[in-house]
Amino acid sequence: MKASETTLASLLRGEVQFQVPLYQRTYSWTDVQLDKLWQDILEQADLIATGQTDGAAHFVGSVVLAPSPKSEATFPQWLVVDGQQRLTTLTLVLAAIRDHAPAAEPRKRERIDDLYLVNKYQDDRGYFRLLPTQADRTSYEQHIRGIHEHSDPSRIAEAYQFFANKLVEAVATGDRPRDPDHIEQAITSRLTLVSVTADREDNVHRIFESLNNTGLKLSQADLMRNYLFMRLPKTGEEVYRRHWLPLQEKLTVTELEQLMWLELVLAGESKVRQQDMYNAQQKHFSRTSQTEEVFAGYIAELNRKAALFLRVLKPLVHETDPEIAGYLDRLNQWAAETTRPTLLLLLDEHQAGRVTRDELLLSLSYIESFLVRRTLCRIPTNNLNRIFQDLPGQIPADVRMPEGIHRVLSAERRYWPDNETLRYSIRTQPFYQFGRGNQRRMVLRRIEESFQHSEPVDFERAALTIEHVLPQNPSDEWLAQLEEETLDGETVAELHSRIVHTLGNLTLSGDNAKLSNHVFARKQEILAGSHLEMNKRIAATERWGAAEITARANEISDVATSLWPAPLAGVGRVEQGRDWALLHRAVAALPRGSWTSYGDLAALVGSSSIAVGRHVVDNAAKMDKAHRVLRSDGRVADNFRWPTGSDKGDVYALLRDEGIDIPDGGLAPQSQRLTSQDLSDLLGLGETDETTTEDKDSWRDRFRSQVEAVLTDDERSRLDTVLTAWKEMGGRLSYGKGDVVSCFLELPRTDAPVIWAVVVYPNPAGVLLEVVFQHLARRVPFVDPKLRDQLRVRLNALSGVDISEAKLALRPNIKFSAISDEDQVSGLVGVLRWFVDRAVEVNG
Repeated sequence: MKASETTLASLLRGEVQFQVPLYQRTYSWTDVQLDKLWQDILEQADLIATGQTDGAAHFVGSVVLAPSPKSEATFPQWLVVDGQQRLTTLTLVLAAIRDHAPAAEPRKRERIDDLYLVNKYQDDRGYFRLLPTQADRTSYEQHIRGIHEHSDPSRIAEAYQFFANKLVEAVATGDRPRDPDHIEQAITSRLTLVSVTADREDNVHRIFESLNNTGLKLSQADLMRNYLFMRLPKTGEEVYRRHWLPLQEKLTVTELEQLMWLELVLAGESKVRQQDMYNAQQKHFSRTSQTEEVFAGYIAELNRKAALFLRVLKPLVHETDPEIAGYLDRLNQWAAETTRPTLLLLLDEHQAGRVTRDELLLSLSYIESFLVRRTLCRIPTNNLNRIFQDLPGQIPADVRMPEGIHRVLSAERRYWPDNETLRYSIRTQPFYQFGRGNQRRMVLRRIEESFQHSEPVDFERAALTIEHVLPQNPSDEWLAQLEEETLDGETVAELHSRIVHTLGNLTLSGDNAKLSNHVFARKQEILAGSHLEMNKRIAATERWGAAEITARANEISDVATSLWPAPLAGVGRVEQGRDWALLHRAVAALPRGSWTSYGDLAALVGSSSIAVGRHVVDNAAKMDKAHRVLRSDGRVADNFRWPTGSDKGDVYALLRDEGIDIPDGGLAPQSQRLTSQDLSDLLGLGETDETTTEDKDSWRDRFRSQVEAVLTDDERSRLDTVLTAWKEMGGRLSYGKGDVVSCFLELPRTDAPVIWAVVVYPNPAGVLLEVVFQHLARRVPFVDPKLRDQLRVRLNALSGVDISEAKLALRPNIKFSAISDEDQVSGLVGVLRWFVDRAVEVNG
């Protein structure tokens, strides 16, 4: 076998074909792998844009090739023994870049085809540079030919759409637009592969088996340990006893690996990624005098820093100052691992006496404010790693630490929102649909603590969850009250969507089951007895609607601007206004067979449906799917017009061609409409469910009480039959925390993660069964969209159930009232049994 380093451009050069053998699995990369590759591509594209291409390119893995029996001297053909997943993915990204090019630039599209994707002068299967395994060929070939709009759902199609959406976000929107040519260049010349070629005499099957044998790989910490002690022939035993053993006792392997990386960052290697730590550390040592004292000193320093790092990791255990521990603990709750280079620097400087306690606290307050304000204003987190890795080396030497951190984080393009921007976002943005649940709870907790109640709540013990005062699923009485406050041209449903998830409507409570979806008068009685000051203030309000939610948002804004310091005035202020970039991303991501409304987009971006309507009409030329934005009743807006020069004919006819089932003269069906919550899920904007729990007492009882309040005796009996049958299949019931307590039908698996297909939600109008395709898309074997579609088809066989194909990546609901008799119960149980059989196949 021969191995050589190469690039994709070199590998695909000339007329050549790479054939994936039948014994290979089908394409299976999920969004996790796709997103990691995309971030690597963008990192290299940014280096190209700034001319920083002197360093090493990014290694993405190997491809192992063997000559195909069909290979000819004039047309080389290779079997892909290993590496088909990355080759398929990279060619799909190039296809997405080709299709992103304007139609007015056909030569750019042809160039990408000719250089990387097709063999123009070959016939039949020889036309394609990469020929996937048979199960993937139809979908892949359609995408390479650019005729994929009507293709069946597949992982190939999902991967292509993933990159198409990411291109829209990277090129046309965001705080740092990228050049598509730089992205193409990054893929073809800055991602390196090792090409391993076998001879004809080699046993290809044996090679494949050897490559795919599972085994334990050495961690980077293991490699570093071996590297260091090979260089300590005289003092190794003493260094191991005095420093390495205590170090291993303090930290896990993962924590030790991160500490080694942090040491590199603080030594000035701020561009090194954690996964490249081992190689980077070797290079770093190569620039020093490699004496035993150097390596022994490094290990001793690691051991000293480990005690500081433990204060960062577990402040409530290892930090003796309660106020410092409070800041560090909140940052951990926030999941702010990106801040750790700066935190370790601060604690080290404080221990050395170069930073006072007050300076340390002020520095921590700036870091917390930077994170919280950005989240409240819905600023993406994708550049936080770079900001906090660079921060230690950017602090000016001539100022004190707090002033330096304040100045650096306030600098241009750091996007630390000022007070005016913060107030606007708190009033208008759907906070509950962005970020993580633990972050939302922390914001509300800090607001409550600011009131300095004489008998404060013990948040560590209290089972508090987020409560929507105006319910997510309002009763007719709630809607009638809101009717009085709608804007011109706005429906009451649109008003509800616009305000229900804003911070002014959210609070914390341990009485979610009691509060449920009751009218406000009943909620007042319960909230008045709360130990939380914020709830007493809500209870003191006479009514609860849009005006009261805005007034509370203004009060919270006053608290927030006091709790979280502002950036330095006039430096790096974030642009105010509605998040039109998010709107463009949402429209671009609409899957085939789906539509959305102006009101749904308005609720997503924190605007009004009128303003959204104007923006869509004015910018339709920039949005290929603008015609899929309709009125809430499913009708094309009267003022919709095709952009000049791109008339696509009758809108309703085009919508039908794109899979939306509109009868002649009728409306787009609501079953194919994506709500603001669907759009948020589709874009992965935040965790909208509270954490599940195994607490079989309190949460199960709350769930049962909510179910009993909305179901008849016969309906409860049918639901009990379904839940009992689920447990008999080997499933278990777990419960969610929220103002509505959900019940997860979980299936534990021996050699795979827990999986669930259905979540039961009490609702004012009854009970909903949520089919969690979004969750299943990340769980084997349902990462395969064809398998998810089989589940959808089986559910649709039940009378009264109609789940659109467009919802295969979302969380559509079924009304439990559709399970109206014993036959329907038997049918639903049969679907669940089919699901269990498919889900446990991964174990055997």
